[in-house]
Amino acid sequence: MHKMGECGNIGLGYYPQRAVMEIIHKTVLLRETIELLDVRPDGIYVDATLGGGGHASEIAKRLKTGLLVGVDQDSAAIERAEAVLAPYSQQVRVVRANFSQTQYTMDTAQISYADGVLMDLGVSSFQFDDGTRGFSYNYDARLDMRMDERQDFSAYDVVNDYSATDLATIFINYGEERWARRIAEFIVDKRTKSPIETTFQLVDIIKTAIPRAARSDGPHPAKRVFQAIRIEVNSELAILEKAIEDFVKILQPGGIICIITFHSLEDRLTKNLFRRLATTCTCPRDFPVCICKTRPSLEIITKRPIIPSDDEITGNNRARSAKLRAARKI
Repeated sequence: MHKMGECGNIGLGYYPQRAVMEIIHKTVLLRETIELLDVRPDGIYVDATLGGGGHASEIAKRLKTGLLVGVDQDSAAIERAEAVLAPYSQQVRVVRANFSQTQYTMDTAQISYADGVLMDLGVSSFQFDDGTRGFSYNYDARLDMRMDERQDFSAYDVVNDYSATDLATIFINYGEERWARRIAEFIVDKRTKSPIETTFQLVDIIKTAIPRAARSDGPHPAKRVFQAIRIEVNSELAILEKAIEDFVKILQPGGIICIITFHSLEDRLTKNLFRRLATTCTCPRDFPVCICKTRPSLEIITKRPIIPSDDEITGNNRARSAKLRAARKI
């Protein structure tokens, strides 16, 4: 679905320049993640979701003869990473790709294995706070939500082309939205008069569809619908499981994979996949001996997810829903 990317060395100016907004990005669970990765000076590490480069720079500064491969599909993230990682240019290669393109990333970065992998999922502060990208219900912008702007399919297409049934399905499955069917019906009715083009138009429809009493407290009434549309546009959950499996395959024995999630759907998928990859036997319990010959590929390090401290949440409200899970390759 996604086009292939390109690889560049930091500081070569390979990527097209753009004006970068002055947005403060606070890296979530930084200390905990770096401690779990246990970075070796000669190791090879993949940051599969480069974003603001916070985790990546902490990994890179610990390398001497090792290598960090930073991956992101967002051209703005690539540009920011060049600046943040410039002091470590000899230890860094950047690949523009989706995190599901594991083999492409390996080939482009010219590596055959990794000692550690990090996936910091979700939307970065830069994407949320860039009012032109359409990720946030707090800014009026054209419906977009593409993490990779080379992609044609956008939030506009979901909102204006999906049937009421399909809209309700993604609102339920990806947003766990209680009023999914009613919101979908209101969207379809509204677009019969004219296309729904902006985030604020969509927010107004959602607010109209949800009864006043149901939106008097709790999160913003558009939060779940915007999350669901973003996941659909970027195929986030559809590609996540295979991406994790592919990264586990390239890990060296003893290598660590760390995954930071920001909503229950991602966390549940990660938890269940880790458990499956750590399973030693799938035979029925009443079998006297194992005949499945299943061998685990992971050892789960975090029996329960690591969550941000109260101090971190106080300093960065967006960290409140973050959960970190880690496992070691056997």
